[in-house]
Amino acid sequence: MNTKSPVTARVYDVVVIGGGAAGLATIASLLKRQPDLSIALAEPSQQHFYQPGWTLVGGGVFEQSSTVKNMADLIPQTVSWFDTAAQSFSPLQNSVLLADNTKLQYRSLIVATGLKLDWGAIAGLDNHLGSCGITSNYAPGLAPYTWELVQNLDKGRAIFTQPVMPIKCAGAPQKAMYLSCDHWLRRQRLRHIDVQFCSAGAVLFGVPDYVPALNSYIEKYDISLNLQTQLLSIDASAKTARFKKTNADSSTEIIEKEFDMLHLTPPQVALDVIRQSPLADVAGWVDVFPDTLQHKNYANVFALGDCANTPNSKTAAAVRKQAPVVAENVLNLLKNRKLTSVYDGYGSCPLTVERGKIVLAEFIYGGKLAPTFPSWFINGTQPSALSWFLKEKMLPPLYWYAMLKGHEWMAASIQKDDLPTDRHVKPSCNFDVS
Repeated sequence: MNTKSPVTARVYDVVVIGGGAAGLATIASLLKRQPDLSIALAEPSQQHFYQPGWTLVGGGVFEQSSTVKNMADLIPQTVSWFDTAAQSFSPLQNSVLLADNTKLQYRSLIVATGLKLDWGAIAGLDNHLGSCGITSNYAPGLAPYTWELVQNLDKGRAIFTQPVMPIKCAGAPQKAMYLSCDHWLRRQRLRHIDVQFCSAGAVLFGVPDYVPALNSYIEKYDISLNLQTQLLSIDASAKTARFKKTNADSSTEIIEKEFDMLHLTPPQVALDVIRQSPLADVAGWVDVFPDTLQHKNYANVFALGDCANTPNSKTAAAVRKQAPVVAENVLNLLKNRKLTSVYDGYGSCPLTVERGKIVLAEFIYGGKLAPTFPSWFINGTQPSALSWFLKEKMLPPLYWYAMLKGHEWMAASIQKDDLPTDRHVKPSCNFDVS
């Protein structure tokens, strides 16, 4: 168990900002390669969540308690833990100022802060999330309320929303919807429930190869598919939601929909501490090369996970591939060696289309399919019971006891001796194409 660190003036080999999946996985990866490395971690949360499990909590498969552990139990004892957030970055001085005015100095900085769930962007939501039939599997602790609503709804309208990209796990809004529909179908209630998917995107899923299978479930569950329909506001007392609908001729209109259950996916933006820092691009994300994950302006700064501006799907599976790349490149940098480890944009989204079956989407930059398994074992473009077994039984222990411990089975980085000068890549998952 790790305990909190006192204020110190030492210079750390590595300072990591953020103790989510990206931060802890990279720390573990670094220490596996060089155990004597001096590392400081700034992370204010006392708990660590296995967020990919919240979909299954909302579907009545997992208990919420199985998705949380104490942060202190996950941080290696040799790491100096400061349980406060970053206040500002000074990359020219190789330092980070924390919220309690502690200054951390580093030889290399790894930014893994995650992103901000922008609930305030939904007018009228206020304090109604978690009541009035309004829920979200994205909110810590609310997935059990999702399952409660699903169990209790026997007629009426259920709306599931998806905002503009980027968001964490682009398939998560659909996962919640499909599992809900499957439950209602099994209970013979679905024919009495008007299920609507309102997505700000122009397509159902950003990698075309997976759309036919998903469309078959849209038809199976008789879901009303409303693309280019962006949630604007909510009237919780009247149980109505307002949307901006973009039509085929690019004209827009405001429409209102009543609901009995509303599953929200909030807009997601960069944290203010990143947006207001020298590390940010024009959109507020940490500005890194998409292959090495090294900052474009500050050579000893790296970023991974949801806070980086890499055009990949923001998932835990992406982090699992990114962590070894960052670890190896940081160590090479500290030893004055050239960077050779690259990330290819891998991301994975296990789409829970029904209880017991998953469409296992795996892809890299450019939307190119990147299946882990041969098609005779798992065809990721089709619903699979084996993929469900992987999601339910294999991925949680892989997360807790492998990824966060530095065991990188099937996650080796790609090695390149001569990195290209043009490192701009196509997005791995694009919901905005028409």
